[in-house]
Amino acid sequence: MEKINSYINKVFVEQDEVLEGVLAAINANGMRPISVSPASGKLLTMLVAMTASERVLEIGALGGYSGICLARGFGAKGHLTSLELEQDYAELANTQLVKAGFDGQVNYLTGPALESLAQLKGQGRTFDFFFIDADKENYENYLTACLELAENGALIVADNVLAGGSVAHAGEERQHTEAMKNFNETAARHPQLESMLLPVGDGLLVARVKK
Repeated sequence: MEKINSYINKVFVEQDEVLEGVLAAINANGMRPISVSPASGKLLTMLVAMTASERVLEIGALGGYSGICLARGFGAKGHLTSLELEQDYAELANTQLVKAGFDGQVNYLTGPALESLAQLKGQGRTFDFFFIDADKENYENYLTACLELAENGALIVADNVLAGGSVAHAGEERQHTEAMKNFNETAARHPQLESMLLPVGDGLLVARVKK
C-alpha cells in the first residue's frame, strides 16, 4: 500500500504550498499527523466538483487539510459545515480555510459529532456531500445520521476504511480493523446506498444515496 500510494502521489499530485502549510501547522500544534493523503485530498476535490455539490458536511476537521480539499471542489459557490470535537482544532482549521481563500464559506460545530448531527437534523438541514473522517467506532452511527440529512443522490465518503490494509488480511488485527470491516459490510449492503471502496490513501469508501 505504501509503495502504491507513493507512486500515485508522485505521478498524480503536484506540490501544494497551501496544504503543506496546513501540515506544518498541525505539526507545530502537536496534533497527530493523520490528515488525508495528498491523493485522497485531490480525489475529494474532484468528487465535490464532479457532483456540483454546494452543501458539504465534514465530520472531523483536524487542522483543515480535508476541509480545504472539499472547499476547492465547490469554489466560490458552496459552503462547508465541519464538525469537530476539539475547539482548538476547529479554530486552527478555520484559520487555514481563511488563509486558503474560503473566509465566510465554512462554519464549525464543536463537541460530540452525533450531538451536532442531531442538532442539524432538528434544524431541517440537508446536504449533498458528506465526508467522514473521525472516531472509527462511530462510523456506522455517522452513516445513519448522514442518511437522515442527505438529499437524494448525495455522496457519502469515508476515510481509513482499509485500516492499514488489515481488513483484507486474515489474522492481522489493528485498533480499528473490526470497526472498519463492519462499516464496509454495512455500506456495501445498505438498501439506500450504492457503494464502492477505492484503495487510495488508507481507503476511501464512496457511496451514493438512493431514496
